[in-house]
Amino acid sequence: MSYRITGNTGEWEIVVGLEVHAQVISNAKLFSGASASYGGEPNTHVSLIDAGFPGMLPVLNRECVAQAVRTGLGLNAQINLFSRFDRKNYFYADLPTGYQISQFAHPIVGEGKVLVDLADGSTREIGVTRLHLEQDAGKSVHDQDPTRSFIDLNRAGVALMEIVSEPDIRSPEEAGAYLRKLRQILRYIGTCDGNMEEGSMRADVNVSVRKPGEEGYRTRCEIKNVNSIRYVMQSIEVEAQRQIEIWESGGEVDQETRLFDHVRSETRSLRSKEDAHDYRYFPDPDLLPLVIEQSWVDELKAALPELPEAKRERLEQDYGVSRYEASVLTAEQAVADFYETVAKGADARLATNWMLGDFFAALNRTGRSIEDSPVSAEGLRELLALISDSTINGKIAKEVLEDMVETGESASAIVERKGLRQVTDTGAIETSIREILAANTDKVAEYKSGKDKLFGFFVGQTMKAMKGKGNPALVNEMLKKLLSE
Repeated sequence: MSYRITGNTGEWEIVVGLEVHAQVISNAKLFSGASASYGGEPNTHVSLIDAGFPGMLPVLNRECVAQAVRTGLGLNAQINLFSRFDRKNYFYADLPTGYQISQFAHPIVGEGKVLVDLADGSTREIGVTRLHLEQDAGKSVHDQDPTRSFIDLNRAGVALMEIVSEPDIRSPEEAGAYLRKLRQILRYIGTCDGNMEEGSMRADVNVSVRKPGEEGYRTRCEIKNVNSIRYVMQSIEVEAQRQIEIWESGGEVDQETRLFDHVRSETRSLRSKEDAHDYRYFPDPDLLPLVIEQSWVDELKAALPELPEAKRERLEQDYGVSRYEASVLTAEQAVADFYETVAKGADARLATNWMLGDFFAALNRTGRSIEDSPVSAEGLRELLALISDSTINGKIAKEVLEDMVETGESASAIVERKGLRQVTDTGAIETSIREILAANTDKVAEYKSGKDKLFGFFVGQTMKAMKGKGNPALVNEMLKKLLSE
């Protein structure tokens, strides 16, 4: 069912397009050799080019171009063999040159698409209009002094990919799903770390509303620099409601740039929305047009890792996992790689249940990610092998996993040190059961008279007598045999 907001005059439809700025993973900046790494003391990752000194000429970073092409391929997009850099002119204190080098008329990547999974199990295809390369600006710092602002140029000149979607998004949920899928693709390919908290991925959210079935689009507003998926979803809801109230009161929505205040849950006007002519774009005279060879694009495509959608489908086929399980296991490439190491050569169903259950629960409890897990994939596989060969049962395995997380010790070592091996000696199991039956002759008589539920009582008493180490299958089998005598 389509997402609708109900106003005073009936239902309204949301129309959303996203412009995602993704910082390119590279050692150096887009046009200089200065470090592109995050952090560092203010103004320590700055070259003369980044600082806008006269006479300094930009030199294009080949790896940044390669990263943009890889991303375009990951988005099933058209790779343009000819592209061009333009100057986008505007004044701001953290933009030393007074212009940003970007791509306006001829981007490096054209139309593509992203397939997103929604909570109800359905999928939606969101179109990608273009991807272009551009420089990031510096950072203005306003909270260090009551009367002055400071400028940190460490970020100035860092390569960004601006990924522009079509206005295909129709709900906050779809916007969140699109951003999660886009971030997942970028991380799989290794072109952006997607860390929104550090600002390496942020979104400009274009929102408008219209009546269901209405042709064309009404005036949109752009919400700038939203730095979390949750805030993107909230800002869409808030801004759509604001616009509906304006339209229903007989007013007109002004095209403008706004900021989202998550504390007050409102958007505030920042400035009137600029159009392309306001930036006075023209080709950068210091940079030749960028021409790349199809053979190079083919090389980059051949070297791409398996993408999330393909990996999900393969896990479903190779390991018999459900679509939901595969989606969880492929959400992060590190998780998918970990799972496959565990599942290969093991019981795939057992591996899936333990990964999604006790293992993830242990990581969450200790506040760890898969990358810093104290239990390696090989270590978890060893634990599951001990379950499969009946060395330990599932209950004991949970105890062993807790010890593995706390100590980093191997499953086998813990089992041996604590004497946790299951008793598989049928003679010892029979002896324990006979002692239980001899001590509970009245219950044996009740069982044989038809009270089948007492079978569970005998199992529990036997396992208790054996301190939980009896093999459950052998205990059940032996009990049935002895109770039938």
